Amino acid sequence: MPTIRRPWARRSLEAGKHLLIEKPSVLALDQLDELETLSTQKQRLAKVVYHKLLDPDHKKLRTLVSDGVLNQVTSGYCSLLEPKSISMGQFAEWITGRNPGTYVAVHYIKLIDFTFGGQLIRVGATGQRGTVGPIDGPTWDAVQLRLEYRYPTGQEAAFDIHTSWVTPDNFPGYVEQEVQFRFTNGLWNGHSRKRGVELTVENKTPTQLKSTINNHYNGQFLEPWDQRSQRGYGIEVIERFFEEVAYLHWGGPEADRPTRWQNLQKLAYNDIASDRQSVAAVQAMEAILAAHVQGSPGAIVHVDGPAGGLALFRPGQAEPDLLYRPSVKRSNAT
Repeated sequence: MPTIRRPWARRSLEAGKHLLIEKPSVLALDQLDELETLSTQKQRLAKVVYHKLLDPDHKKLRTLVSDGVLNQVTSGYCSLLEPKSISMGQFAEWITGRNPGTYVAVHYIKLIDFTFGGQLIRVGATGQRGTVGPIDGPTWDAVQLRLEYRYPTGQEAAFDIHTSWVTPDNFPGYVEQEVQFRFTNGLWNGHSRKRGVELTVENKTPTQLKSTINNHYNGQFLEPWDQRSQRGYGIEVIERFFEEVAYLHWGGPEADRPTRWQNLQKLAYNDIASDRQSVAAVQAMEAILAAHVQGSPGAIVHVDGPAGGLALFRPGQAEPDLLYRPSVKRSNAT
């Protein structure tokens, strides 16, 4: 949970340690500024775990975009639904006052930001309550988030991300996750649960074992050479961090280490300096949902507009609430 992790993240960098932190890295841009400053002062790596960027399907999507096979993105839809056992079991200790958007929509926030680039310009959100917590309380069952981007061509794109953590526990998969992205010359449909494998075991599926299983994320296997292994993109992203640390320290002459650090900091897929628009989206969503709880649903956050970096506009209120004054789009963010 970011509110718990952040002090330890700060102390780790202050002590001169490299940092690998789970998404979302923080909940507000001023907190990100603090960690980014420490990383620079100490010349230490500060990286965020966004394992979905290493999903083979998402790698292929980015490849097609980068190679110009898919042209300008125009809109998109993403969905990630988790079972009640997550919200009412695994997360129950800290879930009061929280929402699924912050903890799972952030996967797709980063995927969109990293894959397509562009300038985040507006954020909107709404949601539902009443299952995990009181219907008028601050704990959310489901959240629908909208991100709007502008690109160097002048074109704009809108992305809707739907998240929930109240799916029935007997759902056939651990998590329901799908994406659709539309382009001026094409369409990408991806379903991370329905990847062609269905499993049925008497008295075990779909509760103890799931019927549709993701063998790409983190699986245990018996290799053809009769060795047991555990692998997947959920492990690969952590291995990659330690490879980057090893390269920083032992990838060349000591005198060149500052240059190696600068090159590693430019890796937009995981460096905290490239997390600005993702954190901005999370901070905006949290503020919009908080305003909803306070009786002002339908608020919109404008990003890097005349009012400042993040400005919350409530219906019927002329002046915005300024969430963050400096520019969001700076540093080496894509």
